[in-house]
Amino acid sequence: MKLTVFAATGGIGRLIVEQALAAGHEVTAVVRRPSGFPDRVRVVTADLAAAAPAALAAAVAGADAVLSGLGPRPISEVGITATGTRAIIAAMMAARVRRLVVVSAAPVGTTPSPGNPNPPKHDAAEGFFMRHLLSPMIKMILRKHYDDLARMEDALRESGLDWTAVRPPRLTKGKLTGNYRTALGQNLRGGLTVSRADVAHFMLACLAKPETVQQAVGLAY
Repeated sequence: MKLTVFAATGGIGRLIVEQALAAGHEVTAVVRRPSGFPDRVRVVTADLAAAAPAALAAAVAGADAVLSGLGPRPISEVGITATGTRAIIAAMMAARVRRLVVVSAAPVGTTPSPGNPNPPKHDAAEGFFMRHLLSPMIKMILRKHYDDLARMEDALRESGLDWTAVRPPRLTKGKLTGNYRTALGQNLRGGLTVSRADVAHFMLACLAKPETVQQAVGLAY
C-alpha cells in the first residue's frame, strides 16, 4: 500500500514508518524537521500549525491511507492536534483520499467538546478505582491535552472520511508484542498501559479492519 504518515518523527509516527516499511509498504513521511529516514522514504516538510491544505495535498495524493501520530507534547503546542488534523482532512478531501487513522487517548470518550458537549460521564469499562480516583486526576492534570484531542475527534466525525481514532491509555517505551486488547467505542477494563510500538502496530492493522471505520477504538494490554 501507499501510506502517508504525519508527525513521522514523533514517538508513534517513527514506529509507524518503521513497521510500514518492514511490511513492504510505500511510505511518505510528513514532518517539520526531516531527519534520519531511509532513502526509500519520500519526505515532505510541512508545519501543520500553519500549513496550507494545497501544499499538503501533494503529500497525500495517490495514498491508499493516511496515518497520523500528531499530538501535543509540550504544553505550548496544545491545539496543534485539532488544527493539524483539520489541515490533513482538507488535504485528503482535495486529493480524494478517504482512509485516515489517528492516535487519540483513552479519556477522550468522556471529554466534552463543541461537537460532543454531553459525552458519557464515565466510560463503560471503568472500574471503581479508575472511575472515581485515577481518571478524574489524570483528566484534571492533562485537561488541555484532552480538550485538543476531543476537538480533533470532532473534526473526524464532521469530515465524512473513513476514519479511525485509536485511544490508548498511558504509553510506554516497551517492545512490539502484538499482544493487546481492543474494544470498539470504549476503553478496556484494567487496561492501564500499552507500548507506542503496539499502538503503531494496531494503527497499521486497522487498514485491514473495516469494522474500525468511523469508530473510536480502545487499545490496551
